[in-house]
Amino acid sequence: MKKKNVRKHSKNETAVNVLITIAVGILTLALMLLMIFNAPIVRFTTAEREITQVSIMNYLKNRQPVKYIEGEINQSNSDKVSVEYKENVDKLFDDGLDLHQTIEGQFTILFLGFDSKENGGGYLHDVNYLMQFNLNTASLNILQIPRDTYMPAYSNQISKKFNGIYNGGTRRKSKIQRVVNAVQESFGVPVDAYITTTCDNIVNIVDIVGGIPIDMPYRVIFEADKVIEEGEQVLNGQQSEWLVRFRHGYQGGDIDRVQAQRLFMAAAMKKAISMTDLQILTAVNKVYKEELIASDLSLNDIARIADLASTIEMSKVNVFILPGEYCTVGSQATWSIHKQAALDMLNENFRTQQVPLKMDESTIEEWVPEEYYQDTQYDSNSTNLQDVDENGGNAPNFSSHYEDLLKEIQ
Repeated sequence: MKKKNVRKHSKNETAVNVLITIAVGILTLALMLLMIFNAPIVRFTTAEREITQVSIMNYLKNRQPVKYIEGEINQSNSDKVSVEYKENVDKLFDDGLDLHQTIEGQFTILFLGFDSKENGGGYLHDVNYLMQFNLNTASLNILQIPRDTYMPAYSNQISKKFNGIYNGGTRRKSKIQRVVNAVQESFGVPVDAYITTTCDNIVNIVDIVGGIPIDMPYRVIFEADKVIEEGEQVLNGQQSEWLVRFRHGYQGGDIDRVQAQRLFMAAAMKKAISMTDLQILTAVNKVYKEELIASDLSLNDIARIADLASTIEMSKVNVFILPGEYCTVGSQATWSIHKQAALDMLNENFRTQQVPLKMDESTIEEWVPEEYYQDTQYDSNSTNLQDVDENGGNAPNFSSHYEDLLKEIQ
């Protein structure tokens, strides 16, 4: 019996030793991989400088997988952008965000949404947002720039509109740099990063996140067989594109579309807030992998911005329309900026740490002089996404033709 016990005990010891050996082997392999991933052996280049001796782990976090589509933007490529701080601003302040920022305490992204590639399109950026995160006030300010904004200094096209700068601007700059320069030099707001996409890709992005729940305050008929009904529903990617692009039924055309897009903004933000960190990172990774956007933001940058956005209440996401009015330039419907009203809005909300921008320091050109203004309702047009979510925003006025169409379909 004793011999049997000894043999049994030896087998147990052998099993334990095998397990220990396997565990040590796995731990050793894990440590080796950790050392390899964190060893300073990779070299890569940023907009500012070449970085050497970087770990694989840091390289993966800081790589910009869709940057090659549009390239880098560079502040030195802008002719008239300089940052002059207010006297009470601490120039040594560090907000801890660890992003490439021109001004600490804020991070500004230029978003451009291009028209559909159907029928040879995809060259005009019809959706234009300047989005600025303010860490001091835990807020996000969004400036909606109408596509028809008159910017003759930057567009070589006959229309001289903002949405033609990307493809019709100065050939000495990259396409994305042309638009960045127009924004920085006109509005005096440094752009830290950009994101571009197309209406076609919005379809895929919305489907990746599982649709956008929304309570539509009115019915939208994009085409006879493309209808968004009034009421609560979950918009799929195709329906989201219809809502963002729809404008022909509005009496005010594109400016009413700009206001209607706030409905989608509010619904999309509520959707993002409801998603877990894992869901967001999974979606972002898929968007990058399928190249549904172009951006100079790294995966690590996106993660930091997502964390920052998750701390901002919807009541502190403020949306502004660039002050101005519609007029006719040649045969083109054009948005003529109201320069003083625009500078007042920018100085108060987007240049909070900079000295006020003066009239002669901005490249904004008015087609309609101030003494001939016909419409000033958009000189102080702003809201927040909480109000849009609860009250549906400003309901647009529909054209008589569209109202007749509604009656026919009903």
